[in-house]
Amino acid sequence: MKLNQLADRPGAKKARTRIGRGIGSGKGKTGGRGGKGQTARSGVRIKGFEGGQMPLHRRLPKRGFKNTPFALKLNEVNLDRIQQAVDAGKLGTGATVDAAALVKAGVLRRAKDGVRLLGMGELKAKLAFSVWGASKSAVAAVEKAGGSVAILAPTREAAEEKTA
Repeated sequence: MKLNQLADRPGAKKARTRIGRGIGSGKGKTGGRGGKGQTARSGVRIKGFEGGQMPLHRRLPKRGFKNTPFALKLNEVNLDRIQQAVDAGKLGTGATVDAAALVKAGVLRRAKDGVRLLGMGELKAKLAFSVWGASKSAVAAVEKAGGSVAILAPTREAAEEKTA
């Protein structure tokens, strides 16, 4: 077989439709855009515009609450990822495990506003955690393995004591 004998399978390459090239093409005159008006023009079509009627996205009520300027971006880490790092020798059992230690061990790419510990997986190593938050199952699993969890986030009780 030679290079000049290579060809695509029949039907693999479909010819591009040339629009606006006469009646016989089937896509002549208006070129598939219908007749006149804003939508027939190039570059002009207002998304969500309903001809002056109040658009649907403005008719529907706003709901919920977005805490975007103050919301914390936390890294969520499961126990099985930490156990993998311990097994690989990247995390030592002596030092406290915080965001910086997890980044150094390669568990996290970057420390955001803090770390939240989640309880998926099993932890066998005795570790002392210093994290922003932890789920109840994660705290139970760490304490079962003989470790401890120090939570850095202000608790609701502490906030109530300040206001009282």
